Amino acid sequence: MNLTELAAALRMGQLSLGDYYADLERRFAEVEPAVQAFVPEEDRFERLRREAAELETAYPNPSARPPLYGVLLGVKDIFHAAGLPTRGGSRLPPEVLRGPESAAVARLKAAGALVLGKTISTEFAYFAPGPTRNPCQPEHTPGGSSSGSAAAVAAGLCPLALGTQTIGSIIRPAAYCGVVGYKPTYGRIAADGVIPLSPSLDHVGVFALDLPGVALAAELLCQEWLAVSPTGRPVVGIPEGPYLAQASAEAQAHLRLAVQRLAGAGYDVRLVPAMPDFEAIRARHNLIVAAEAAGVHAAWFRRYRDLYHSKTVELIERGQAVAPEALAEALSGRAALRAELLALMDAHELDVWLAPAAPGPAPRGLDSTGDPVMNLPWTHSGLPAVSLPAGQAGNGLPLGLQVIGRWQADESLLGWAAPQLAGALGVLRH
Repeated sequence: MNLTELAAALRMGQLSLGDYYADLERRFAEVEPAVQAFVPEEDRFERLRREAAELETAYPNPSARPPLYGVLLGVKDIFHAAGLPTRGGSRLPPEVLRGPESAAVARLKAAGALVLGKTISTEFAYFAPGPTRNPCQPEHTPGGSSSGSAAAVAAGLCPLALGTQTIGSIIRPAAYCGVVGYKPTYGRIAADGVIPLSPSLDHVGVFALDLPGVALAAELLCQEWLAVSPTGRPVVGIPEGPYLAQASAEAQAHLRLAVQRLAGAGYDVRLVPAMPDFEAIRARHNLIVAAEAAGVHAAWFRRYRDLYHSKTVELIERGQAVAPEALAEALSGRAALRAELLALMDAHELDVWLAPAAPGPAPRGLDSTGDPVMNLPWTHSGLPAVSLPAGQAGNGLPLGLQVIGRWQADESLLGWAAPQLAGALGVLRH
């Protein structure tokens, strides 16, 4: 079952917590050893049965149960969650990384969710991969850095998982694993209680099997969420130019097919030249990530440098060389790019942008998490984005499309994505 179906069944008592967890424990034993989406935990299901018993005692009346009553949640291992150590995908001692429970975890727990466990993260949400495999084809990467969260949802181990995106770490793994990923407007989901990589760019988001599940989670997590049901069909923009040229020939062909399908369904799709300075945007973004990561890790790095992966060492040492003036100039580019993209949307009367969610399908091999280039400008500008499963590549792996909305218009973005755009593309459900 997807998230909304499962949550309703648990709330109403049509599925007992005991039966749900027993079934999942069997599936976990069958699937998790091959996928390796979760940080190992002794007596995981004994803990969950104790927590489920407490939940049942607290909410004996189905009509009073919270919206996520008993739903199991995957939590990326850079989020602090009470009772579970945070390692950040690293070899650093977990006691030095300890912190108060994440605001996002606390909100979902208050809504009745129970934490199934910590999901594998790349080291400190950068590029050093963990052991997680893509459930679609295990010899291919699941993406990063929220690799475990995307794989856990795709493998049917949990219906909802938390992740973060600093460059492309929600939208890309969602596309690689064939699930829905949602990156909100910057700051709409609180990042408190999350080990940062680059605080000016970090976004907290979610994975689910389908858009209704993402919308349910967004309503619970986003600050000042409004019930919005946008009317009519959105006008869709395709950002032509050097940014779109970063996608592979297969991904670009797939986008053209999507455009044809939307146009055939009566959508107004407009080709809009955008981001002619894309290389400068990319350089600016990468400079911010490096400089801010160096600041975040300054004390830990001095003490534990030898425990860091070489990819993270390179990032931090590169960031240490960034002058404060260069960082300030790069940071000012975030608002400038946002204004530029919104001005283009105004000038061409666009409601959303549509682009490939990744340069292509998940690359073969586990030593890399793939290229986040297709997600970078939308993260840099802070605009909300959702990744939709949208068919398959020639090798049978999933391909995704990302829909990007206006600043702080997450409600309209998800409203148009489901069921309007997803229905027209035939990707409403996983």
